[in-house]
Amino acid sequence: MRLSQTDPSSYSNADELIIRHVDLDWTVNFEKSTLSGSASLYFKTLRDDVEEIFLDSSELDIASMAIKTSAGEVPVSWDVGSPVENIGSKLTVYLPTKTSGEFTLVVEYETNPKASALQWLTAEQTCGKKHPYLFSQCQAIHARSIVPCQDTPAVKFTYNATLRHPAGVTGLMSAVKKKSETGVSYFEQKTPIPSYLLAIVVGALVEKSIGPISSVWAEQEQIDESAEEFSQTAQFIAEAENICGPYVWGRYDLLVMPPSFPFGGMENPCLTFVTPTLLAGDKSLATVVAHEIAHSWTGNLVTNRNFEHFWLNEGFTVFVEGKIVGRMFGNAARDFHALHGLSELTDCIKTQLADTPDLTKLVVDLSDCSPDDAFSTVPYIKGSTFLRYLEDLLGGPEKFEPFFRSYLNTFKFKSVMTDDFKKALYDWFREDPQNEVFLERIDWDRWLTGTGMPPVIPNYDRSLLDACQKHSTLWAENDLETIKASPLLSEKLTSIQIIEFLAQLLEKKKIQDLTPEKLKLLDETYHIHKTKNAEIRFRFVRLYIRARMLDKMEEILAFANSNFRMKFVRPVYKELACWPEAKPMAVENYNKVKDQMMSVCAYTVSKDLGLETCK
Repeated sequence: MRLSQTDPSSYSNADELIIRHVDLDWTVNFEKSTLSGSASLYFKTLRDDVEEIFLDSSELDIASMAIKTSAGEVPVSWDVGSPVENIGSKLTVYLPTKTSGEFTLVVEYETNPKASALQWLTAEQTCGKKHPYLFSQCQAIHARSIVPCQDTPAVKFTYNATLRHPAGVTGLMSAVKKKSETGVSYFEQKTPIPSYLLAIVVGALVEKSIGPISSVWAEQEQIDESAEEFSQTAQFIAEAENICGPYVWGRYDLLVMPPSFPFGGMENPCLTFVTPTLLAGDKSLATVVAHEIAHSWTGNLVTNRNFEHFWLNEGFTVFVEGKIVGRMFGNAARDFHALHGLSELTDCIKTQLADTPDLTKLVVDLSDCSPDDAFSTVPYIKGSTFLRYLEDLLGGPEKFEPFFRSYLNTFKFKSVMTDDFKKALYDWFREDPQNEVFLERIDWDRWLTGTGMPPVIPNYDRSLLDACQKHSTLWAENDLETIKASPLLSEKLTSIQIIEFLAQLLEKKKIQDLTPEKLKLLDETYHIHKTKNAEIRFRFVRLYIRARMLDKMEEILAFANSNFRMKFVRPVYKELACWPEAKPMAVENYNKVKDQMMSVCAYTVSKDLGLETCK
């Protein structure tokens, strides 16, 4: 069932009226785990005589609603529909008269302690152990749990916020902080954003400058390590501007999140959230920051109109991220980055999406599925592979990048569908008749609605990958003594190559003699227990699972409990669920820690364990 014409996941009647600006006044209550206060929604009608507003909400306790007029506030009535799991409720507001033009709706309300967008941490769950901590994650459709809104990326608005919080902690939002007093912070976001980019964090945070427009924020215990890990941020921004055009958001700060943050990063404007699992000690995972910076154009500036076209956000962002990597570290590194992505996509299709092939399409149907259920690496990697295919087909970067910049400039501040991109591509390249033969080769149906891996894999430079393949073949096809005697063991691999080597090993249908002794040698050879790199550790504990090493369950679960990044915990739990002896321990562990997870993580892991089905 599609909830509205504009967006299958939103009840809003955004074809009749849209929110242009929001004023928030929030009080943070750690004792009650709530935000309370008001939201003033500034509407513009798109047709005459609107009588009702349909908004999205999720478990909000609404105290009052009123239309603000020159003569004062006029109370209005409203109705909250029955809640739908993972969607929320339809909030219908009845306007006192047929309305045209612009008007303001003021809503006084309080969030639910279990609001799906918010994570409340006790002081004990933080590094410093002294102050509680609050953070949000509104993507994809969780903003409706913190503000009644048109929770669709088809609608963009500016916002101002007054945030009241305990003294002694810092409040930050996805906006520029204008001023702060004891216990009160004031914010302004002058560039229109979709609701999923609304963000808040409150905690014992300190900052350290890492560039002309950038600081990193973290708890005191992690601030120096974080500043060093992300010291390339200013260079990433400069390269992104060369590719995409001017940076329009004013600030670009980074916030290192608590371990319960469910994603690698979240591109909240002015304040990117990143997982602490990026703190590898050698900058080897810092390209996630390049990805989030790229979102400042692809996603934040030009936005998918609904999440069926999520590849327009994520595929484009991975494409730009790869270009940043190429400019900084060379084209071989760019192509290795892409090939590693294809390994992750292969793994995702075989494990996470094995039972849902329709979700391996680039453009998905979310009529009966929430965006959280559809979330995977497909829009990221299949999408970026499609763009690389188009770039190679249409004359390489020197021909494609001017079009790409033009596309971003044409659609900035707007929300788009795949057909908008397709039309822009044809309009640009058809100016040269010689391109017609190449445009005719593009099989849009196979790329957009075909299942499985990309229909064409570009001709990537495989030089950095070949070493990984040699190592994975050695370990998969030989016994212990042959491996020990191999000269390959003296050839050093970089951290990223070790990640790829382990990924390839996991992809092998058969690994000869996968014994504790073999894994012990692998551990010693590549110094796995000495590394802080979570991507390496993630793949190594999955080899324990593959080897059915029940005596390593404590270590496997310790990794699963060390962070609740869905990229890591979902495959681990899914694979434990297929191991009869281990599944009861996995379920018991999940039940112990699920309250420390964000709701999106707890819900999807419960499905991976077979405790809940997709609704």
